[in-house]
Amino acid sequence: MLDRRDFMKVCSGMGLAGTLFPGVLWAQAAAQGAKKITKEMIENASAIADVPIADECKEMMLEDLNDHAKGYEEIYKLHIPNSVDPALVFDPVLPGMKFETARKPIRMSKPSNAPASAPKNLEDLAFASARELAELVRTRKVSSVALTEMYLRRLKKYDPVLRFTVTLTEERALAQAKKADAEIAAGKYRGPLHGLPWGAKDLLATKGYRTTWGAGGFENQMIDEDATVVKRLDEAGAVLVAKLTLGALALGDVWFGGVTRNPWNTNQGSSGSSAGPASATAAGCVAFSIGSETLGSISSPSTQCGCTGLRPTFGLVPRTGAMALSWSMDKLGPICRTVEDCALVLDAIQGPDGHDRTVHAAVFNWDANLDWKKLRVGYLKADFEGKTEEPQEETKEEPAKTPEEQKKREEQKKRREAIRARAEYDRKYNEAALAKLREMGVKLNPVELPKFPYDAMTAMLVAESAAAFDDLTRTGKDKLLTSQKDYDWPNTFRTARFIPAVEYIQAARARKMAMEAMAKVFEAVDVIVAPTNGGQQLVITNLTGHPSVILPNGLRGADAPKYPVEDPTDFQNAGGPGTPTSLTFLGELYGEAELLVFARAYQEATRFHLQHPKLAI
Repeated sequence: MLDRRDFMKVCSGMGLAGTLFPGVLWAQAAAQGAKKITKEMIENASAIADVPIADECKEMMLEDLNDHAKGYEEIYKLHIPNSVDPALVFDPVLPGMKFETARKPIRMSKPSNAPASAPKNLEDLAFASARELAELVRTRKVSSVALTEMYLRRLKKYDPVLRFTVTLTEERALAQAKKADAEIAAGKYRGPLHGLPWGAKDLLATKGYRTTWGAGGFENQMIDEDATVVKRLDEAGAVLVAKLTLGALALGDVWFGGVTRNPWNTNQGSSGSSAGPASATAAGCVAFSIGSETLGSISSPSTQCGCTGLRPTFGLVPRTGAMALSWSMDKLGPICRTVEDCALVLDAIQGPDGHDRTVHAAVFNWDANLDWKKLRVGYLKADFEGKTEEPQEETKEEPAKTPEEQKKREEQKKRREAIRARAEYDRKYNEAALAKLREMGVKLNPVELPKFPYDAMTAMLVAESAAAFDDLTRTGKDKLLTSQKDYDWPNTFRTARFIPAVEYIQAARARKMAMEAMAKVFEAVDVIVAPTNGGQQLVITNLTGHPSVILPNGLRGADAPKYPVEDPTDFQNAGGPGTPTSLTFLGELYGEAELLVFARAYQEATRFHLQHPKLAI
C-alpha cells in the first residue's frame, strides 16, 4: 500500500499541499486499495480541485508520487478531542476600535410589574419575567425551592409532547435552591439571578451529568467539568434544572430522542439548534435558558417559539466547556422572555475566563435608564420594502422519468409557493414595526449592508465543523446521527472535505473585507432595525461578529397561510395561524448596552412578549 506521509510530502514540494488535489488523489488511491498512483487518478483529482496540470507534468509526477507518498495519518493518531481549538484565532475587532473595559454596577428597571405577594397557584408565575421573579425571591415572597419544584413539575408535564428535555438535573437543582434560600435568608443576596431556575442547551458540559450534544453515538457522554457559563451561573446563585435539547451536533431540532416541538403549534418543530432552550422558555418551564448560535441557532428558535433571544458579540462570552462547531463563529447567549432578562443573564456570563482565547476584556454594563432616544437608529430599507420574489418562469426540464420523481417535483413547487406566501403575509408585521418606531419618535435612517459573497464565506463554518467532527466521517459513525437528509451534518461533513485549504483562507480574507465595510456602516448608526427573515443580515452579522437581539413582534392571524406539509422534521414547516413573528435589532461590536436598551423600549411599547402559548395538556 502507498504510504500517505511520503505522498503528502511530495505534494507539498510541488506546491499542491494547500489545495484540494492531494486529498482527492489520496482518497482515490485508498478507495481502490491501490499500490500505485495512476495518471488517471491525477486527472480526476486535478479536475475536482480545479488545479490545471499539463499532461506532460502528470507523467513527471508519477514517479515521485509513488516513491514518496505521505498523508495525515500521524495527526489522526492524536485523536484530537473536540475541546482543542486551532492555533488560529478569529478576532472581530479591527485596528483602532475601542470598547468599554471598566465594570460598573448593574442598573435594573424598577420592579413595577412584580406581584405584591406570591399567587395561591404558583404556576401563575410560570411566564413571569426573570426580573419579576428576582424581586419575589429577593424579598422572600417566593422561595427558590418552590419555584424550582414548580418548574420541574412543568418540565415533566410538558416534555412528553414538546420533547425539550435531555436530562433533568433535579438533585443538583434542589440542593442549589435550598442553598439559595438559606443564603438569601442570611442576607447574602448574590444578585437578580439568585434562586432562579434555568435550563442549559446540552452542549454545555455539566459535571456529574451527561452532555450528549443531541447526537446519536453521544447519548451517554460524560464530561468531567462544568462549562464556564455553568460555573458563572452557579456563582450568580441560579439553579440549573435541566439539560435541554439541541438538534444533533447543533443543527436543527431533530435529536436522538425525537423532534423538539414549537409550543404554539406542536405539529411544527421548534427550529434550532437551540431547540430545547427556546421551547422550554416559551412554554414557561424555566425562568431563562442558555443557547448558542453559529448561524441562526438563537435567532431561528427564538422566532419560531416567540422568545427574546440575544446573540452577543463574538468574544464577549467564553465558550470553554461548550461543544465546538465553528471556532470562528460559535457564540453563547441567553434565550428569555424579555430583553431585560437577557441583559441580566449576559451580565452574569460575560468576560474573559483565561481559557477561551477569543474573549476580549470588553464589558457589558446594563443600565435600564440609559436614554435610548439619543441613539442613532438605522433600518434596512431595502429589506423592509423589498417585495417577495416573483415566481420565475419554469426552466424547461426533462420530463420526469418516474411517477415518484414527478410527485417530488410537485411537492417542491408547493413548498416554494408556501414560503413565498408566508413572506408576503409577514410583510405587514414588519411595516407595523416601522410605524410603531416612528410613533415612538424614532428617526429611522435608511442604511444598506455591504455587498459581498457572504454565502461563499460560510465555507469557513463548513470546513471548521467538518474538522471538529472529522472522526465521525472517517470512521463512518456519522450514520448514528438521527437525521440523514442532504442538508444534515453527515452529508455536509463529507462534502466539506472537498473545500481546498487555499479557498478557506481566501474566504477568511474576504471576511476581513466585510468586517471593515460593516465597521463603516456603524460609524453612522448605533442600532439597526432589520426583518428577522429576509435579506442577509443573519449571515453577515454572524460572520462579522456583531450582536443581535430577536424579540416577538405579534401573532399571525387566522388567515395566515399554512405550510402544505405538517411534518415537524421539515425545517420549512413554520408560520401559520396563531404563531409568533419577530423583529431583529443589530448592534455595534460590544455595543450590547445600547442595543438592549433600545430593544427594550420597543418591547415595552408593543407588549408582544406578554403573549404566551395555550398549552392544552
